[in-house]
Amino acid sequence: MLPMTSSIFHARYDNPLRGECRFLAISMPTLLNDCVSLRVEARGIPWKESAKIRNRRMRRKFNGSPTKPRLSVFCSTRQLYAMLVDDHNKKTLFYASTLQNSMREDPPCSTIEAAQRVGEALVHACTELQISEISSYDRNGFARGERMQAFEVPVAQYGLLTR
Repeated sequence: MLPMTSSIFHARYDNPLRGECRFLAISMPTLLNDCVSLRVEARGIPWKESAKIRNRRMRRKFNGSPTKPRLSVFCSTRQLYAMLVDDHNKKTLFYASTLQNSMREDPPCSTIEAAQRVGEALVHACTELQISEISSYDRNGFARGERMQAFEVPVAQYGLLTR
């Protein structure tokens, strides 16, 4: 009788649909000295890939229209960018960021104060465009930090955000 030994090795491959997949392959010999390999697959989707999947799913559910646009906010390590998006016509109705000179110059201010000015500019644009509600508030997975909270204060006071 042959001794039953097995070899275990780890492998990984990149799948364009699932992202990086890791699996454990176990090869065990049989009595006829053939190797039978078992493949146990653990589909660990990396964080960035899962954020993209969540974002695609959210975009399918909530589409912005000219009267009820989608509010999309991107928050980098230093700046904040906000857009009102009409997904039906594929147009941006309003755009503002803390990088714009009009948000920072008069008087010079910090990034948090500029984020609050971006929120005020968004409210002003909504009154001009006669927008009373938004279809969805897309934070793109960013946490509500100081800049995001400073941006949300005037927008929530206008009634666009419901908490």
